[in-house]
Amino acid sequence: MSDMTGKVALVTGASSGIGRATALLFAARGAKVSAAARRADRLDSLVREITEAGGEATAIATDVSSASDVEAMVAHAIDAFGRLDYCVNSAGIEGEGIAPIFAMSEALWSRVMDVNVKGNFLCLKYQAKAMIEAGNGGAIVNVGSVNSFVGFGGGAAYSTSKAAQITLSSSAAADLAPHGIRVNLVCPGFVDTEMHRRIRGIVTDEGMDGMIAGMVPLQRAAAPEEMARTIAWLCSDEASYVNATTITADGGLHGTL
Repeated sequence: MSDMTGKVALVTGASSGIGRATALLFAARGAKVSAAARRADRLDSLVREITEAGGEATAIATDVSSASDVEAMVAHAIDAFGRLDYCVNSAGIEGEGIAPIFAMSEALWSRVMDVNVKGNFLCLKYQAKAMIEAGNGGAIVNVGSVNSFVGFGGGAAYSTSKAAQITLSSSAAADLAPHGIRVNLVCPGFVDTEMHRRIRGIVTDEGMDGMIAGMVPLQRAAAPEEMARTIAWLCSDEASYVNATTITADGGLHGTL
């Protein structure tokens, strides 16, 4: 297990799911955590959980689709802890329901792209600036999806936004490698999070566990903590030569599609 004592981590999407699990894991391993998401009440609960366990954490309500919010988010982390070592961009949305391409509204498409693509770009931009100025190198992990590689009926906006993260991450990795900053992408499959449960409820209202067991070679959905451990490894010195890589942590699902 990697010791992250003395390091500072900024995690977006930290109010739930993979982002929350990642913030908790980094704190448990000794990192100081700056947590960001739109839901301030949940962030407050996360910070309390970390501090009550003896860790250090701060939080800032952030809409990653807003440049001013993202700039303030990074400044908040620097003001609180003096540096950035790890950044995890987990914030994302599936959109308000799904719809076939011929019925999808422009508003739904635009909102998903604003959060999942522009939001990821803005986070990379301001995180990279701060890390370059500090001169300490570091690691950034973006969170995609198995839908970065394959779409599903009604999910054109979500899947397209996740596919964009592959080239966005590899392009950022090329830009930042000379500064000692690594950028990688994790693409989960089925994970037991609020978002995935919402998507599953839209796609099918029965037999989802059986469908997952039939599709995924490991015959189950992942826990958010399993994704957090993958992310932590990518940030750690144990992955010091891993850069511009996409890790598909999906229990083998991609091999069956």
